[in-house]
Amino acid sequence: MRLFCRKYGSGPPLVILHGLFGSSDNWVTFAKSISSSFTVYLPDLRNHGQSPHSPVHDYSSMADDLAELADLIGLEKFFLAGHSMGGKTAIRFASDDSSRLSGLLIADISPFGHPGDINAEFSLHLAILDFMRTTDLSVIKSRSDAEALLSERIGSERIRELVLKNLKRESDNSFSWKINYDAILNNISAIAGNAVPESGSITEISGFPVYFLKGENSDYITADDIRRISFLLPGAEIITIPGAGHWVHADNPGFVRDCFLRLLDLY
Repeated sequence: MRLFCRKYGSGPPLVILHGLFGSSDNWVTFAKSISSSFTVYLPDLRNHGQSPHSPVHDYSSMADDLAELADLIGLEKFFLAGHSMGGKTAIRFASDDSSRLSGLLIADISPFGHPGDINAEFSLHLAILDFMRTTDLSVIKSRSDAEALLSERIGSERIRELVLKNLKRESDNSFSWKINYDAILNNISAIAGNAVPESGSITEISGFPVYFLKGENSDYITADDIRRISFLLPGAEIITIPGAGHWVHADNPGFVRDCFLRLLDLY
């Protein structure tokens, strides 16, 4: 699948993958802040933003999309980063073809799912998808109308802002969703699951520096995840981002920027 992609800056190539319900737009400000050090590529993952839709939405397919994008723009070797779902996609790509990577940075996500754990995160995703599926957009005249309806279900202003970035105003002034919420809903268990296939033995991913950025106030990476990460990605460094929740790049952009630049020191 040919992905929509933005490009900023100059220097060694770096691809940054956004999270669930996000798009390349979420990382534009941050990309510009490091554009004097990297050539930054920001794709929209499948079923998000301006990229094509498909009923298939799993980490194998998203990693294949990234490989196709890298081939198309001529990236033989590059740095790769991803947040949340984008981080899992980055790990899957590294598992499939680690030889193409100069370094890997994963922002506040574990490679592993937690089967049977219907937690607050999973419930939130279902609530967002239900809102998209059931809301009659023909009665929406403005984004403030949509936010008023969404606020009845989602208390967090930040989450509401993320969701409403998916609203698109059509030429007749009506609204539609850019995101393929049906595909996301039908594949939500796969999205919440493991980035790499389960197997009897763990295949190590190595040969380049790996950073995991964990928000100080986030529980997306557990102590057990850290133990398992050490087997899958030996040598991975876990870096706690002070004062940050799940959106580490928005909560503490200066600290996260320094982490990206540290990758260059090892290049």
